[in-house]
Amino acid sequence: MFDWPLISVTIFLPFLGASIILFIKEDEFSSANIKWAALFTSLGTFILSCFIWFIFDSSQNSYQLVEKYKWFSDFNFYYHVGVDGISLFMILLSTFLTPLCILASWKNIKIRIKEYMISFLLLETFMIGMFCSIDILLFYIFFEAVLIPMFLIIGIWGGERRVYSAFKFFLYTLLGSVLMLVAIISIYWITGTTDVIKLLDIRINQDYQYLLWLAFFSSFAVKLPMWPVHTWLPDAHVEAPTAGSVILAAILLKMAGYGFIRFSLGLFPVASDYFSSLIFSLSVIAIIYTSLVALMQEDMKKLIAYSSVAHMGFVTIGIFSITKQGLEGSIIQMISHGLISAALFLCVGVVYDRYHSRMISSYGGLVNFMPKYALVFMVFTLAALGLPGTSGFVGEFLVLVGIFKKNILVAVLASLGVIFAAAYMLWLYRRVIFGKIASAEIKTMPDLNKTEMYIFASLVFLIIFLGIYPQLLFNTLDVSINNLIENYEANIIFHSAQINN
Repeated sequence: MFDWPLISVTIFLPFLGASIILFIKEDEFSSANIKWAALFTSLGTFILSCFIWFIFDSSQNSYQLVEKYKWFSDFNFYYHVGVDGISLFMILLSTFLTPLCILASWKNIKIRIKEYMISFLLLETFMIGMFCSIDILLFYIFFEAVLIPMFLIIGIWGGERRVYSAFKFFLYTLLGSVLMLVAIISIYWITGTTDVIKLLDIRINQDYQYLLWLAFFSSFAVKLPMWPVHTWLPDAHVEAPTAGSVILAAILLKMAGYGFIRFSLGLFPVASDYFSSLIFSLSVIAIIYTSLVALMQEDMKKLIAYSSVAHMGFVTIGIFSITKQGLEGSIIQMISHGLISAALFLCVGVVYDRYHSRMISSYGGLVNFMPKYALVFMVFTLAALGLPGTSGFVGEFLVLVGIFKKNILVAVLASLGVIFAAAYMLWLYRRVIFGKIASAEIKTMPDLNKTEMYIFASLVFLIIFLGIYPQLLFNTLDVSINNLIENYEANIIFHSAQINN
């Protein structure tokens, strides 16, 4: 339809914006220009992603707006990008939240503003590039490149223990990905290509699938994160600036979920079927254990961080149920959790900017002095515990329906997570909003300003709209999910026939 490379423009527009900002001399007067340049760049990227959605044909089961260029002449490596129904919403989520993060950092970041905005724009380029990649080597490059700006965001603009948390985040996630790189090299050695579309047709020998699946799993499990390799997440969240926590919870955790869908199910179906019991076991433990840990937290950020681990447990259960309801539910759960967790961390950021404390015990009775804040916090709290009418309900309900078809015991145990979520989220809300006033300074805290209202209004609208009308997502997802399941089942039948012969 278009002769110009729409996907590449969307990927590299934030990189262009970062390059322009790099040459702006930072001083007292240019800081505002830097912020505006970053904001307009991110808004432009969001508009482009919306245009991609507008022209996207949801009736096609193939990748669209595909761009393919030879990368290394001596090897069979390509710059190969495009979108389908699954990757489209991940891109939209990334481009929607980035300008909100920039707005949320408008007054909070006071040092090295130029470097901060460059880091966020580079992060956006890497995130979009990763979701658009149709080549596993290109995917890996973008997948790991995300670590660099995120490491800087935590390590420079984070809290007191920012250096420790930044290094823990970097080392955990990097080491987890080393085996994935080895697996990608092995795939290239076995098949002669890293092109995802070609690999789906080649059907990797099942003798190799188990090892390759485990190698990819080692990376995705840490990134998601799954129990027991989740310990880096609470530390990273606690020390990261508010916008860093938003992107970390909303997007970076979803990279692994997307990887499971795109590569684990797509390329290694036999191994995915074989290891599904392992995934179910780890996911159920994550849901129950981290929910109980969340109940014991006194730090608001840590509570939300542990809740993220529990919610991502639903995602992995839905993915490996290999049912239409489970897969669609897992994707909607990722989108929903991206919006809700972003909103919750922004809520924490609002009171932290005013009182400089993340402790639950430091607050109480905010409904008397910050009624607008109490209202939006209530919406996000109810969405986090999966109240019908919010996007949180749709994802969790579909996941439970999907896994119920596959394993009733897992479905029953996973449903406990819904009860626990209600317990720790309502406990948090009661103490912060309705609890006893902890100090006289609480009484002087101002309510939400206009910028904060605009940010929260957009998130409230999307969370409720997608909860009431999820068909908007289904219309785009259906064909891609059906195609994924058909390919998965065809691969299983093919490999079963090989064994019988």
